[in-house]
Amino acid sequence: MAVERLFQSFAAHHDPADLLDALATGVVMLDAALMVMHANVAAQGLMAVGLNQARGRPFCELFTDCTALQVSLLRVRDTGEPITEIEQALRLLGAPREARIVDFTITAIDDVGGSRRLLLELADAAPRARLNRDHALRARLEGNRMMTRQLAHEIKNPLGGVRGAAQLLARQLPDPELREYTSVIINEADRLTALVDIMTSPARLPQKIALNIHEVCEHVHRLLTAEAPAAVVVERDYDPSIPEGRFDRNQLVQALLNLARNALQAVGEKGRVVLRTRVVTQAHIGAVRHRLAARIDVLDDGPGVPEEIRGTLFYPLVTARPNGTGLGLAVAQELANRNGGLIEFQSEPGHTVFSLVLPLAVAEAIP
Repeated sequence: MAVERLFQSFAAHHDPADLLDALATGVVMLDAALMVMHANVAAQGLMAVGLNQARGRPFCELFTDCTALQVSLLRVRDTGEPITEIEQALRLLGAPREARIVDFTITAIDDVGGSRRLLLELADAAPRARLNRDHALRARLEGNRMMTRQLAHEIKNPLGGVRGAAQLLARQLPDPELREYTSVIINEADRLTALVDIMTSPARLPQKIALNIHEVCEHVHRLLTAEAPAAVVVERDYDPSIPEGRFDRNQLVQALLNLARNALQAVGEKGRVVLRTRVVTQAHIGAVRHRLAARIDVLDDGPGVPEEIRGTLFYPLVTARPNGTGLGLAVAQELANRNGGLIEFQSEPGHTVFSLVLPLAVAEAIP
């Protein structure tokens, strides 16, 4: 409504297009047929389309799926009542995998001649949505830590008993072939104990050093290439402008390796995995804004993360694989947190991206 009042107050004395272009809020003017009459600079940025490309076209043709927004536009056109919606996803026509998360307000403007136009205000809601998601994720992670510490004693005691019994049994078995089975029991008990120790160990302070993240990426790339099946392609796409940061190298290698191995398992015997780095400015990590951050993406063309586990994906013991432990992502997220970072993901069939975001510059609290 603020944009509408501003528009009506000054339209008589200013060129409406110049007035709208001066606003930080995205504004689109539509005629009664929902054709684009004007889109200010902020709206062009949100829609990733220039004014000359948009003007005269049906607004919803600029997106791959505009059904919900079109229903709202038609309702305002027909009733004259304004509508406001928050955190709506709009997928760009030229980049269907890239969604814009926006808040929008639709207002009807009636001309003196009786014709009705629509004023659509668009605001980028992605930073707020990301902040809310990060807060929720951090709260869940803290709950996870408490749960795993409480369960650790109950899990490790039986494992110790199983291991001890297997050792005693091995001494009683005369046949070496039978002792191989007890070795399997002992080794598996040790492996499970080590996994529990990882999840329950105190969060030691990271041993941070000046580090080039591409050195870490190259290390992980070498390991991944050695493990990948012959028909799996492991590619690199690095941004050479990323400066050094201060991180714990071992923790960073482990976190990135867990993400990369998950991608490798997702594609199976044939597919594509990409390690990609980018610089991010004004990055939001939880309740902190960083002037500069590094983002390490692990992309794969596997089947994607199942919908039913997306909300709990970073919980311990949550996995979609029959033989998975469900600890790889939980450990990776914990190690990212210890270095001031966070892991996020986007997934759809054929295109999954896990992003490790790490701060490079001085942080400030988000007001």
